Amino acid sequence: MITFLAPLLARFAVKFGPPEYFAVQLLVFSTFVGLGKGNAAKTVVSTMLGFVLAAVGLDTVSGQLRLTFGSTELLRGFDFLVAVIGLFGLGEILLSVEEGLAFKGITTHIRWQVVSETWAELPRYWRTYLRSVLVGCWMGITPGGATPASFLSYGLAKRLSKQGSRFGSGELEGVIAPETAAHAAGTAALLPMLALGIPGSPTAAVLLGGLLLWGLQPGPLLFVEQKDFVWGLIASIYLGNIAGLLVVLTTVPWWARVLRIPFSIIAPLIIVFCAVGAYAVHSSTIVIVWMLGFGVLGYVLKKLSYPLAPLVLALVLGDMAEAAFRQSMLLSQGSLSIFFSNPLVGSLVTLALMMLIWPALSALKSTLRRQEPAPQLSSP
Repeated sequence: MITFLAPLLARFAVKFGPPEYFAVQLLVFSTFVGLGKGNAAKTVVSTMLGFVLAAVGLDTVSGQLRLTFGSTELLRGFDFLVAVIGLFGLGEILLSVEEGLAFKGITTHIRWQVVSETWAELPRYWRTYLRSVLVGCWMGITPGGATPASFLSYGLAKRLSKQGSRFGSGELEGVIAPETAAHAAGTAALLPMLALGIPGSPTAAVLLGGLLLWGLQPGPLLFVEQKDFVWGLIASIYLGNIAGLLVVLTTVPWWARVLRIPFSIIAPLIIVFCAVGAYAVHSSTIVIVWMLGFGVLGYVLKKLSYPLAPLVLALVLGDMAEAAFRQSMLLSQGSLSIFFSNPLVGSLVTLALMMLIWPALSALKSTLRRQEPAPQLSSP
């Protein structure tokens, strides 16, 4: 998908203006609301919190300072890499400590006969592969994410498979469907990131930050100015899958034994690595304080069942979305009609609005169904 569609999308995206970019970004955030499995209101709150954090620092349009509260340390705003380390790294550690996580290592080994026998069965499930790839690519580009793609693909496979009743007991098709969709979603999320500069997942957002640190601006011009890098990156995905297969097959027994190390030892080491990674972003100790703050925030949001992915993407795309919206308003002299000025931007905005109201429509439909009177059976 990336190999064949990325150049086409990049050539098409060169014609994008501020309205089109804002429409795509609006669709990204609306998709989390419309296709998310959690509470839609909590998704909106998480996204708004990300926008607030993205607004901290210097306004790129007017040059005014916002939400700095007189602190010179906040002039650059919050770096999203620090936020990711705190939210997903430290936050998970705090949650694991509370839950009393304990590792239980086992002794295992790879039996190559079992591996070869399993591979011999895989071609039988080509329909499941194809369906899961399509689901994963769609959820990665939209972006729905790898986890929703896994659940959706698993549900479809269970419904359509003749062995659906055996899913959950080790049925091979029940493993193929979610894993294939998850891998496809993770890779497909790179397509909008490379071609449009809009990450389709938190992982793609981290990669976007890495490219920016190296002075590379993802977007349609990247395929013209840095074509060797782009195709080298795409080639590395092919090679990475092969290398990953070899590493997994040869090192699974080692990683199983690592779990024998007590969590009380591993947890402090992870915190130290998080602190070192955060400090390396700006070589400033205040960044470690921010990481700790984001870690507590991630812990609280996880406890309250608020999704973290919309917050991270809003923190990454907040400045770009705001700049695109304000530039559109300047071009149209304050008229929102610019977002319906051509079929492309109009269709994107319409689809985004439909995604926003979809949870409300689904809830209304469920309410009406519950209120329908039960059919009365006539007496003979």
